[in-house]
Amino acid sequence: MAVLFGGKTGLVELSQCLLNPGDVCLVPDPGYPDYWSGVALAGAEMAFMPLTAENGFLPDYSSLNEQQLNKAKLMFLNYPNNPTAATATREFYRDTVHFAERNGIVVASDFAYGAIGFDGKHPVSFLETPGAKEVGIEFYTMSKTYNMAGWRVGFALGNPQVIELINLIQDHMYCSLFGGIQEAAAAALTGSQESVRRLVATYGRRRDALFSVLDDIGWQAAKPSGSFFCWLPVPKGHTSVSFADLLLDQADVVVAPGSGFGAHGEGYVRLGLLADEDRLREAAERIGRLKLF
Repeated sequence: MAVLFGGKTGLVELSQCLLNPGDVCLVPDPGYPDYWSGVALAGAEMAFMPLTAENGFLPDYSSLNEQQLNKAKLMFLNYPNNPTAATATREFYRDTVHFAERNGIVVASDFAYGAIGFDGKHPVSFLETPGAKEVGIEFYTMSKTYNMAGWRVGFALGNPQVIELINLIQDHMYCSLFGGIQEAAAAALTGSQESVRRLVATYGRRRDALFSVLDDIGWQAAKPSGSFFCWLPVPKGHTSVSFADLLLDQADVVVAPGSGFGAHGEGYVRLGLLADEDRLREAAERIGRLKLF
């Protein structure tokens, strides 16, 4: 195991461990922008894997060309997904293991939102898949599950050789993460998970409250199956940026333009379930008054 100074740190370090200039990293589009940061610091190149609604916001490996696959050394996945709020299936992860084996690619599964699933379904971990520990690793953070964002603690598990490389680079960059924080993280992981169940239930109520009003105002969108985000299509005649600006200027509602997460994020905005139910209903009602749908 590698103990991390926050999950983001490990995600950026991994590219520096595994990639050289000219190597290719497969990254989801849309996706978490700090995957790009690590690849850039390593001097490597990116090949984007489009995440589309038609494919359940899962990458289609058959769309990658031979040149990309010959140079690819690393691939990032993130489910439950930021920003699309999609979750992965066991079948998808089985396909991923076979794909990685065939092409000699290390899989980096970002499981930051792994505790947050809805409708009685728990998100699947990549490491549950037979063969996953041979081809990849998984990152976890205490931030989302236990509200420990400012504590900056996470960890990675999986392929021993890859974990060893992360620990080696951290030996040169850090001393040790404060022991008290490590003990607090261990207590959170091994203690009662009732607080986690309450947290997930809270996000679920917020999701349902928001979407009840979205339905009323005619904003058709898929409910998130995981994470605390909503991925909402913009109305015709708008880009993700122009629509986000409109909501801020005329409804006093802040959303993130999907184009900030990659080219295939265009046409969507991301909204967080980070306010209480009444506040989320109010936001949707303000948007409804604009008569955009």
